[in-house]
Amino acid sequence: MTARNRNVLISGASVAGPTLAYWLARHGFRPVVVERAAGPREGGYPIDVIGPATEVARRMGVLPRVRQARVEMKGLSFVDRSGRSRARVATGRFAAPGIELPRGDLVRILYEATADDVEYVFGDSVSTLEQDGDGVNVTFERGGARRFDLVVGADGLHSLTRALAMGEERRFLRHLDHYVAAADVSKDMGVDDEVLLYNEPGRMAGVYSYLDRATAIFVFRHPELDGADRRDAALHGRVLTEAFAGDGWRVPELLARVTAAPDFYFDSVSQIRMDRWSAGRVTLAGDAAHCPALLSGHGTTLAMTGAYVLAGELYAAGGDYRTAFARYEERHRGAVERGQAKIAEGAGRLVPGSASAIRTRNLLSRFWMLPAVASRIGSLLPRRAPVLDDYGSGVPATPPAARPA
Repeated sequence: MTARNRNVLISGASVAGPTLAYWLARHGFRPVVVERAAGPREGGYPIDVIGPATEVARRMGVLPRVRQARVEMKGLSFVDRSGRSRARVATGRFAAPGIELPRGDLVRILYEATADDVEYVFGDSVSTLEQDGDGVNVTFERGGARRFDLVVGADGLHSLTRALAMGEERRFLRHLDHYVAAADVSKDMGVDDEVLLYNEPGRMAGVYSYLDRATAIFVFRHPELDGADRRDAALHGRVLTEAFAGDGWRVPELLARVTAAPDFYFDSVSQIRMDRWSAGRVTLAGDAAHCPALLSGHGTTLAMTGAYVLAGELYAAGGDYRTAFARYEERHRGAVERGQAKIAEGAGRLVPGSASAIRTRNLLSRFWMLPAVASRIGSLLPRRAPVLDDYGSGVPATPPAARPA
């Protein structure tokens, strides 16, 4: 391939970053992926590869491995303070049009699919970006400096790349009145291959037991914390404990386990909304550009599909980033808007705001009228799973087989 702007730095090695790196390498570019973590991130609760992302995985040749790692859940039960089941939904009745698997497994699969053709730099992150007419000068936290033609921020909800290139996070982050906390707990806290959920108005505690693991998850309504508190784990533990103080079921034990866990995760349920995803030679992908929020169930699918589209547009434009970035946004934004619209539906069903709403939700679930939460926690079934053809014919369906020189 003859193209300009072949040297591309990708910040972030979760889902969007390796997917983008794979397709850029296949299209003849030279991607470099930098990741703050010391290696591919392990753990994390199960996520969903739905519709077009399943097709992206097939075209990458990793779909058999994705399917092999899938989580098969038997049911979801809503329990009361004493642990009695008030309603249960057999999840097989509303199987999702896609694949659910542990997040860490997907990250590892995507990394291993790209490791031979892509340079990875672990244990480092971008510190500064300086653009000029011909490229981007990048310095890294460890003190090194390199020059790239293009930079892509695929570094998540709290993207540093976005902040450096486009401004403070508060300009783009929309807090959705909830926080989420999670950590792995011992298997005896749950029931094999089942989701147990306990609700009080405005909050939910649950245990998701799958394969050889169990994950405790809390979602609760809370005003937005100051941005400076985002990495204060001690504060997060206090906020979580105070929010669920006095609750029944196994909540006290789960709180103790989660707040003491080394993998304690705490963050806001938020969306990223931007008028534009690029500034000059820097663009964004995945949650950094358009996080749909935890309860939408579409984050992974949007990340994989958007990365595929972005790489395809850079290839189709011969490296003309202005044309490619504009076409990427044009093709992908509609899917993003649909995915972000799912959040209100998810929050209302998983975290009802009143005792009467909880009772109504439980009653309806007995009559199989709750497909949106029956399949898996934090995920909603789309009315129609989109396909890659929804993005138009400009994206090459089959990339060239040649590897970059």
